[in-house]
Amino acid sequence: MELNGVEIEDTYCEAFGGYFARIIITAINKTWLDICAKEATGYGTSTIHCDSEAALDVYISPEETPDNRPGAALMFFINDKKKVDSVLLGRIGQCILTCPTSSCFDGMEESLDPEKEFEVKTGYKLKFFGDKFEEKLEGNFNFEAWKIPVMDGEFIVQSVFKAGKGIAGGNFLIIGKDQSSTLTAAEKSVKAMKDVPNVIAPFPGGVARSGSKVGSKYDFLGASTNDPLCPTLKDKIDNSLLKEGENCVYEVIINGAKESSIKTAMKLGINAAVKVPGVMRISAGNYGGKLGKFQYQLHDILS
Repeated sequence: MELNGVEIEDTYCEAFGGYFARIIITAINKTWLDICAKEATGYGTSTIHCDSEAALDVYISPEETPDNRPGAALMFFINDKKKVDSVLLGRIGQCILTCPTSSCFDGMEESLDPEKEFEVKTGYKLKFFGDKFEEKLEGNFNFEAWKIPVMDGEFIVQSVFKAGKGIAGGNFLIIGKDQSSTLTAAEKSVKAMKDVPNVIAPFPGGVARSGSKVGSKYDFLGASTNDPLCPTLKDKIDNSLLKEGENCVYEVIINGAKESSIKTAMKLGINAAVKVPGVMRISAGNYGGKLGKFQYQLHDILS
């Protein structure tokens, strides 16, 4: 299969299930909204070591936020159900509560399995920072929230946040002739996906340069560099997956609340990538079906 003259490999990406929370932050203006989002989602690329995979989902207009201020939805994907509350407690408490003018609300809209959604009382726990000066808000929202006195006024936080089942690890590989054209294609891919709700691309700028494989020659590592896709190793190893003239690979990794969201984002991202001169091939990362039960065929997504 070809798209705009670019080969689309007959392969699939392999994704796996996990838990996620989606929260809404608001602030006095977009400058402070962006600062808050950046801080709250930092060190959130891969759950290989990070406590969660985190990123900005979409911006939300003041007309659609609980307090009618500029807003953004953030998503946090967590492997362990028991750690959802502690991850939110740390990130909201250390990065959102501390940010000038911010407020924080639940933003769950949909999940892979609505029957398995659950609640965590993160906001209720954060109220104790108020040292008995905190107050429950009455009549302001259709949910329980607290106002905590802080030095620029009050921090408003919803008592209960929902968490659901989602999918992590949807991906596609952009393979190009050089770093410049391949990176341009990756940037355009991420930009094309940015308005798809309930989806995040958690790696830096939405792009991963260090795709990994399961296992390592070092027995203390569970994952290591994906050497078959490293261009500098093309002539040094026997199992290189790169063809003549292919000198750069970037991976776009996508997490989402539902399969339909991930498929939509993948299609938009791939369609944007193949329009960039210098892109030679689109592929996807999988582990022979051993990592996760969700498999998305590239040809099906693009048909």
